[in-house]
Amino acid sequence: MTCPTRRSITVVGVGADGCAGLTAHAQNAVMTAQFLVGSNEQHALFPQFQGQRLSLKRPITANLAELHKQSLEHNICILASGDPLFFGIGSLLLRHFPQTDVAFIPQPSSVQWACARLGIPWADATLLSAHGRNLQGLAAQLRQSTRAAILTDPGAHSGPRIAAHLLAHGVTCFKAHLCEHLGSPDERIRALTLQELAETTDVADIHLLVLERSDSPLPPSLPSLPEAAFEHATPLRGLITKREVRVLTLAALRLRPTGVFWDVGAASGSVAIEAALLCPKSQVFAVERHSERAAQCHTNIRALGADNVHVVQGAAPHACVDLPAPDAVFVGGSNGNLAAICKQAFEALRPTGRLVVNTITLENTVEAQRVLSDLAGPPEATLVQLARAQAVGTLQRWSALNPVHIFAVTKPSHPLQHGADHAHL
Repeated sequence: MTCPTRRSITVVGVGADGCAGLTAHAQNAVMTAQFLVGSNEQHALFPQFQGQRLSLKRPITANLAELHKQSLEHNICILASGDPLFFGIGSLLLRHFPQTDVAFIPQPSSVQWACARLGIPWADATLLSAHGRNLQGLAAQLRQSTRAAILTDPGAHSGPRIAAHLLAHGVTCFKAHLCEHLGSPDERIRALTLQELAETTDVADIHLLVLERSDSPLPPSLPSLPEAAFEHATPLRGLITKREVRVLTLAALRLRPTGVFWDVGAASGSVAIEAALLCPKSQVFAVERHSERAAQCHTNIRALGADNVHVVQGAAPHACVDLPAPDAVFVGGSNGNLAAICKQAFEALRPTGRLVVNTITLENTVEAQRVLSDLAGPPEATLVQLARAQAVGTLQRWSALNPVHIFAVTKPSHPLQHGADHAHL
C-alpha cells in the first residue's frame, strides 16, 4: 500500500460544535502539527496544543509571508470554518502555495447544515456568497433559481440588506429562511417574507440566508424579452432594439460569462439588460447621453432585476474613457460619432474581444463598413429584414420592420502586423 504524500500544510475545518465534531483524523492533524494557525476563538478550542501558534489577522493575505516561512521548517495546521474550499481560506491558499503542499480535512458547510435543518435538497441550489462582496449581480443570478443559499456578513451584506437589495430590483418571488448560529446552542431559524426580512433588526452576526422560490413560475429562458417588457421612448416605431434583432446581436457579441460588456447608445437598455441576465456574473455598462432615456434604463434595470448593469450618462466616446476594458462592445446609437466611438471601443477591447455595430441609415451603414474594415479587416455583415403579422380588421397582413445591418469584428489576440503580412504577398 502506498503511503500518502506528506503535505506541509493541513487545513482542518471546524464547525460550531468545535472539537466534538472533529474526526480522529482531523484531531490527529491538529495535535501532531508543529505550528497551529487560526483565530483566537479557534485557538481556544485546543488549550492542550503544545506547539507554536499564529493568530490570523485581517486581511488574511497579511499572514501569507509568515505562513510561507513557517511551512519551510514546520508541519502547519490551519483551522478554518466548515469546508475550507467553500468560499473559504482554501482558495486563497491554493493561489499562493503549490497544490501538492496543501491538504484539506473539511467539515460540513453551513449550507449543508441549513438545508439539513430545513429538510430541503441543495444539489440544485444556487450557492452564492455576499461576505465581503458587492451585491451587484445578485438579483440577476437568482433569476433562474428555484432555491439559493447565500453566505452573509454582519455589515453591509447581512440578510436584511440582501432582502432590501432584491426588493429594490423587483425580486419578490422568494420566501426566506434566516439561519443563525447553526450547530450551536444559540441556533435559530426563522421563515420570513423578503419584506419582513428587510425590516428585521435582531439578526445575529453569524447567519446564513436560504431562499426558496414561491409558487411563481420560473421566468422564460433568455434571450426572449419582447419590447413591451421595457419602458422605452416611442418616436415613430419605437426607440428600442427589436427582439429578433436583439437575439442576433447578442449572438454576434459572443458574450463571456464573467466578462465586461459596453452597450453604447443604450437608450432603454434592452441589449444591456438581456446581456446582463444572460451572463449574471458579468459587468455591463449602458452608456446613454439622453437623461430621459438613461432614466428609463434605470427603471428597466430595477424592474427586470438586472443589478449588474451600470448606467453611464454621457456622450460616447468621452463617457467610455474611464470604463473597465471590455470583452465585448455593442454600438447601437452614435449621434454622428460612429467612427470615433468604434475606434475608441476597438482600442479598449481586450484581445479576442468583439465589436458589434448595428445600423439603419445608409450613411451609417457605409461608415460602419469602412471604419471596421480599417480596424480589423472586412467585418462579418448580416442584413436583417423582418416582418410581423398585423391585424387588419378580421384578417392579418405582414408589416415590415426597418432593415438592420449587423456588423461584427474580432480584435486579434496579437497586434496586426501589416508590414509582415504584405511581405508574404
